[in-house]
Order: sequence, then structure tokens, then C-alpha cells
Amino acid sequence: MANLITLLRFLLLFLLVAMTYWAPPHWQLMNAPLLLLIIALDAVDGWVARRRGEATVFGSVFDIAVDRVVENVLWIVLSNLGLIPIWVAIVFIVRGVIVDSIRYAAMAQGNISAFDTLRGPLARMLVAGRWMRGGYGALKALTFAWVLLLQPLPQLYPQLWSQWSVPLQAISSVLVLATVGMCLARGLPVITEFVIGHGLRLPSRIRG
Repeated sequence: MANLITLLRFLLLFLLVAMTYWAPPHWQLMNAPLLLLIIALDAVDGWVARRRGEATVFGSVFDIAVDRVVENVLWIVLSNLGLIPIWVAIVFIVRGVIVDSIRYAAMAQGNISAFDTLRGPLARMLVAGRWMRGGYGALKALTFAWVLLLQPLPQLYPQLWSQWSVPLQAISSVLVLATVGMCLARGLPVITEFVIGHGLRLPSRIRG
């Protein structure tokens, strides 16, 4: 059942993508609620897996993979539609690939979780702290929902948009920049500890 819920999230993502590109503006008002449903189901599938004793390695990997796909696809789609700058999508994708690669490499060396690779208290607080993880997830959800909510407004309410577009878009910019800032703040400790822990060995021709 938990894996079916995860699969449903995966399928709803592509419904959301189709809506952002091809749905009439009135239908696009449903994009933000649909996005929040996809995010809410992420908590539901985990709860169901624990409740029904369905927690498996496959389910865990599947859930993480869908999480990454949902986030990366949304950043790419929103940048492609011109709703956010393209550099934002690049930052999130590059940071995600680097951090996940470091974690997988560390976990492959021993039976440890991703957060067990963190040594410093500041790093653990920023990356593994419950409030930071929850706050980061909530901020991403709010940013996605807000940007999607604004998408159809220029066509549906042109007069309202002409009056309020500047402050509404300013809110979007603040949310996007805050999300980028938290993304980097949670990623840099992982990269820093990896570099320090393994030593930064440069070729002799560069060191000299």
C-alpha cells in the first residue's frame, strides 16, 4: 500500500506538469492544491509503511527517488515557464547531485544512515535537525505553491495583476531566495566535512 501511494505521487506529478503547461487558466488554480496533495502524500506513505509494517529497502529508495524527481522536475518546469530564474533550478540540481553522491559514498563504506556521516554539531543541526528538515520542506512547499498560484493570475485577473504584480512577485523572489539560502546552508556542511575529512589532495603541478 505504501509503495502504491508513492507511485500515486509520481503520477500526480506529471498531471501537475501537464496542468502547468496546457490547462486553461481556471484549471490552473488547482495546481497549488494539487502540489500540496503530492507533498502531503509523502508523509502519508511513510506513516502507512510504518503502520502496516511495510518498511523495506525498496520502499525507502523508491520514496527518496520520487522525492528527488518531484523537486527537480518542479524547479525545471517553473524555470522553463519563466516563473523563476533558471539559475535557481541549476543550484538545486547541482547541490542535490553533489550532496547525494557524498552521502551514498559514505554510506557504502559502512552500514550507516545519511545523517550519521555528519560529525560537527553545527552540521548536524543544520542538516539533520528535525526543525531544520521540517522547516526546509515547508519552505519549499510554500514556494512551489505560491509560484504556481500566481501563474494563471495575469490571464484571469489582468486588472488585479496590473495593480499587485510588483508586491506579489516580490514575495515570490523572497521565498525563492530564502529556499535557495536554506538549500545551500544545509548542503555546504556536508561538502565541507567531506573535503576536510578526506583531505583536499591536489596534483603536484597545481600545488607547486
